[in-house]
Amino acid sequence: MSNVEGSILGNAVLRREDPTLLTGADEYYDDLKIDGLGHVHFVRSVVAHATITSIDTSEAEGMPGVVGVYTSENAGVNDFLTMVPPAMPLPAKGKVRFVGDIVAVVVADSIGQAIDAAEAIFIDYDYLPAVIDPVAAASPDSPLLFDETESNVCFATNLGAEDGDPTEGAHHVTELTMTSQRLAAVPIEPNGTVAIPNGDQLTLWIPSQNPISIRDVIAGAIGMEPANLRIAAPNVVGGGFGPKGGAYPEHVLTATLARKLNRPLKWTEVRSENMVSMQHGRAMTMMAKMAFDADNKITGFDVNLFAESGAYPAIGAILTTFTQTMIQGVYDIPKIRYNALSVMTNTTPTGAYRGAGRPEATQLLERILDLAADELGVDPAEIRRVNLLQPDAFPLTTLGGANYDSGEYEKALDAALEAADYQALLAEQAERRASGNPVQMGIGLSTYVEVTAPAGLHTEYGAVKVNDDGTVTAKVGTSAHGQGHITSFSMIIADMLGVEMDAVTLVQSDTDEIPRGSGTMGSRSLQTAGSALHVASETVLGKAKDLAAHMLEASSDDIVKGGGGLHVAGVPANAITWSALVAASNDDAQRPEGMEPGLEFELDFDGQDATFPFGAHVSVVDVDTETGEVTMVRHVAVDDCGQILNPMIVEGQQHGGIAQGAAQALYEGIMYDEDGNPVTGNLMDYAIPAASELISFDTYNTETPSPRNPLGAKGIGESGTIGSTPAIHNAVIDALSHLGVTHIEMPLTSQKVWAAIQEAR
Repeated sequence: MSNVEGSILGNAVLRREDPTLLTGADEYYDDLKIDGLGHVHFVRSVVAHATITSIDTSEAEGMPGVVGVYTSENAGVNDFLTMVPPAMPLPAKGKVRFVGDIVAVVVADSIGQAIDAAEAIFIDYDYLPAVIDPVAAASPDSPLLFDETESNVCFATNLGAEDGDPTEGAHHVTELTMTSQRLAAVPIEPNGTVAIPNGDQLTLWIPSQNPISIRDVIAGAIGMEPANLRIAAPNVVGGGFGPKGGAYPEHVLTATLARKLNRPLKWTEVRSENMVSMQHGRAMTMMAKMAFDADNKITGFDVNLFAESGAYPAIGAILTTFTQTMIQGVYDIPKIRYNALSVMTNTTPTGAYRGAGRPEATQLLERILDLAADELGVDPAEIRRVNLLQPDAFPLTTLGGANYDSGEYEKALDAALEAADYQALLAEQAERRASGNPVQMGIGLSTYVEVTAPAGLHTEYGAVKVNDDGTVTAKVGTSAHGQGHITSFSMIIADMLGVEMDAVTLVQSDTDEIPRGSGTMGSRSLQTAGSALHVASETVLGKAKDLAAHMLEASSDDIVKGGGGLHVAGVPANAITWSALVAASNDDAQRPEGMEPGLEFELDFDGQDATFPFGAHVSVVDVDTETGEVTMVRHVAVDDCGQILNPMIVEGQQHGGIAQGAAQALYEGIMYDEDGNPVTGNLMDYAIPAASELISFDTYNTETPSPRNPLGAKGIGESGTIGSTPAIHNAVIDALSHLGVTHIEMPLTSQKVWAAIQEAR
């Protein structure tokens, strides 16, 4: 598709979204002007685990502007079940289970009055032991978060258990224990909602990645018929990264109280609240053994994994299934045993975060391979090359259950090594080591594959309609929050119908307009919604050609696009505009017998299965062995997302993804003390990097089309993150491997790196 002659597809096209974003013309949900608006503020637990002995709201109830104060006694909300049992009481009933648990809700005429009243609510707690570490929490003698359960383990998955130890009898076995640390998404726009009741109807404005699908969840939670509940995201949503993909208890409480009070209510999350109430990501402790034969070929892989679900199991509890799916990675591994437990801890619930279970699999694979290369005295590139799956292996069902569509893994690795000038880097590294330079160079590699549109998310709604004036309206079940959907989808329709991109209007993110949809997550939008629009446009074009052929007394095979409509090939003057075609399609006298009126088509496109993007990254870092300071010097990424629709958007996704991957490797981490108190609860303590901490990345692409959709597309939104984190992680440890450093846990702060150097010395 790239640079197809005569086609807009494959060319760098400026984003249509950006002018209104840059000028501030678009509205966020918090900008909505609504008469009579009340404000919601949540009173949250300041302790991780305790019995609630009393809640005194009497003073708060009498304060100026206060409309109501609600606890579990009078809120009238059912327990909130997000994914797996046990459910979350709303508000907390009898017990709190993490710092941030909702204990009470204040509704007032202004947000200031609501906050003042919240500070006048007095809560007494009887403290209980907190469990933070998932391995400890899984122990039979651990304190229980829920007295009615027998264990803190809430979900388990495994494969290969019946086959015994896959590393037994190997020539060499490498062992590694590592953590993919807990992360906060920190979207530029935090969570929130505006709830507007109107009789038996209710509208919820939510900055969501998935307003269509979450309608039924929220309707069930608040006891409404879904048809009476409208959920919409505004024109612009300020980032999502996964945690904005689902319904939150705060949405349910705000909606319930708006109906109870018959008054529009708004909740807007402040940043410190966001850091403890929005779902966290990653949070997996992984223990692995990898076996090799005498030729450095992998013979077996054994993984035990403990995932934190937090206090109330949400989608984070089942993300271990994605890790299981991708545990084989890009490698030919004959035997795998995988066992994962998801464990409740006295911490913020976890959910999907850019990559959602897939980065963890790659992080583990790529770290243990580098460690094995060091132990075996093999070049890290070569240990990967000798174990890579080859192109003739596809399609392939892996031991983890992934149905790989297509891949040229060695091609991507070679492209990354060439772009980085790998041999020159090795030579420079050797010179530095020989000279005793205190600033040592590290070279890190990663070769990865990921799954996009996973777990049944390969189906999506799309519709295309040519309007009376010749413009086009498109509808999709996905929901943009920064990815450039308006541009990408307009390109597909403009290319197929021969109209200008500006003539296309995209309708999304509103249950009053979109009948169904699965939202935007799992890097699924182009291959699902984009393919739906491609097929819908193709169908509309076919009907329009038949209509034009009938009107022009020609064969439909001779009808072509051009000049704002259709004409007979070679006779552009003999043309019919799109507006004239629409009019004719609605005129019984001009329409062929048996043709339905109108030029429109809708469908649920089904790609039948997921797609599997892949790539290779090379990271170059400098490590000051006297201070532990790490400096990124260069990062080369070769990512393959199938056929490329718009290389400018792909490059933007690569850069953004690499930045988030680098952030996990070097800077970010949610941390708790032993009592369950978050010690990184604001942006003074949680080290999210700015552009000044990052370098400009070198991004490239190979293109291996997927056979599972007409665009040949695979996802790109998470690839940069998945590939970059282990490459940077490996680079830092590589810089110190000659000193005896074999592993350092992320984030690789100066303090951790310096301590590892001292311990090795």
